[in-house]
Amino acid sequence: MMHKLPPVYQLIQSDLSPLLGEQAVCVEELRLQLPVARHDQPWSELIPLFAESPYILMEDAVGTLLGYLAQSDALQAVFCSYEYLQAYFETILDTTDASVTVIDEHGRVVVWTEGAEQIFSLKAADVIGKPITQFFPVEMLQTLKTLRTGESVHRRQHQPREDLFVLINTKPIRLHERIVGSVASETDVTSQVRLNQELYNATKKVHHLQQEVAKLSPSPDPFHQIKGTSLAIRQIKEMLKKVGSTHVTVLILGESGVGKEVFAKATHDIREAAGAPFVAINCGAITPTLFESELFGYEKGAFSGADQKGKKGMIELARGGTLFLDEVGEMPLDMQVKLLRVLQEKKYFPVGGTRQIEADFRVIAATNKDLAELVKEGKFREDLFYRLNVVTIKIPPLRERIEDIIELSHFFLYEFSVRYNRPVQGISQNVMQALLQYDWPGNIRELRNTIERLVVFATDGIIKEEDLPFSLQTKQRTPYTSIRDDLVSLEQELNQYEKRVIQHALDQEHGNKLAAAKRLGISRATLYNKMNKLGIPIS
Repeated sequence: MMHKLPPVYQLIQSDLSPLLGEQAVCVEELRLQLPVARHDQPWSELIPLFAESPYILMEDAVGTLLGYLAQSDALQAVFCSYEYLQAYFETILDTTDASVTVIDEHGRVVVWTEGAEQIFSLKAADVIGKPITQFFPVEMLQTLKTLRTGESVHRRQHQPREDLFVLINTKPIRLHERIVGSVASETDVTSQVRLNQELYNATKKVHHLQQEVAKLSPSPDPFHQIKGTSLAIRQIKEMLKKVGSTHVTVLILGESGVGKEVFAKATHDIREAAGAPFVAINCGAITPTLFESELFGYEKGAFSGADQKGKKGMIELARGGTLFLDEVGEMPLDMQVKLLRVLQEKKYFPVGGTRQIEADFRVIAATNKDLAELVKEGKFREDLFYRLNVVTIKIPPLRERIEDIIELSHFFLYEFSVRYNRPVQGISQNVMQALLQYDWPGNIRELRNTIERLVVFATDGIIKEEDLPFSLQTKQRTPYTSIRDDLVSLEQELNQYEKRVIQHALDQEHGNKLAAAKRLGISRATLYNKMNKLGIPIS
């Protein structure tokens, strides 16, 4: 409160002679004739007593008479306090550049600042005292919604007119638990919204051109689809580079959703010529009866219902390139025998065929199962296991490389904002912290779906925490406390997280910087530079 009524005791007149002389009575009689109150009673209880008399006798907590309070003195104190409050209030409104609008319980405008005049091109003299619905459509009046529902909003993008965008804060004005008005503070962001839309449209065109160019000239970087800079991802890339000069069979292990096919495609791109086929077959999605014909193809008339022209199998389609056997642990046992023979002899017969075909392809297999355990259980052939398990690459789950979540989130955010024509300003720190704290049992696939959901619900261009899936709101690793809800750049997010990762490595190595640098996969000089940049004490 900027100014309060003075304490009652400051206005008490201790000399009772004016009352005694005027009434010609004693003090005891005054107690019977005038209302009596304590000196520490609030003004809200004292003011109604003046309806009985222009004077109130005042006593202390033990009943000792202190004097009296005159109605004229109380009225002067109330009026003086009102003048102070009015002076403060008007000066604050005259000083602020923001648009501040206040309506009363009947929807009439009672405050219209200079900022409101500038944004809405309406003079205060023409607006104050009139219903706000005379100037704006009812459906666009957030301040009127707040008056009727009591719901406050904070930094919400709002469109009070078709040609105007603002960030609005609203709050109901309550008096004795009753809403008696509503206040709105608005900042004009029309130019920013239009600029953001123009930038978005330009970016969309650039993205489209990039896609067209990519079709004509594929990216020379085989890892361009692998997002993340964690130590695990960097090590996997180094392994793939070494594999790139060979034609060995590669077995990719990892939980469902970690992106095994992306790594398989990168392996293919790094060691095969441009234009070489990459053929993927999901071993768990094809029924055992059709598996052989899908893998080896068939001659015309090979079986009832077959295409009369015959059909090439996946092996033939992969000639000169890569056959990717996804979910290879689901392959039927009888097909495992036939695949092993093809891998050993480099020849095969199509279904219903009598002529052997030369096989020319490289194999990349992937699974989320423990093949060694399946071998022990008799569900996977040991000889095929060793044939596939020449070079094994294990893709860690997302929960073990959470530093990659930031880059992946922004990558998916851009992808879906373009797809759904939803210009999104960014990811708030609250939402990003929730993403970093979640365990991601569905890995990158689940993260991608989550970002898609957030973009779909971001109708005002802002990603909201309440739009996170229910599982994200309840299955976080540890509670977190957000200190602000402003939008931050990818660079800021990366710096914040990089600082935590470095600090964690130092803690694990008990402050040994050389050991911490080795753990992080960087040189000690690089570690010192990063510590200095991120404000981590070096000593």
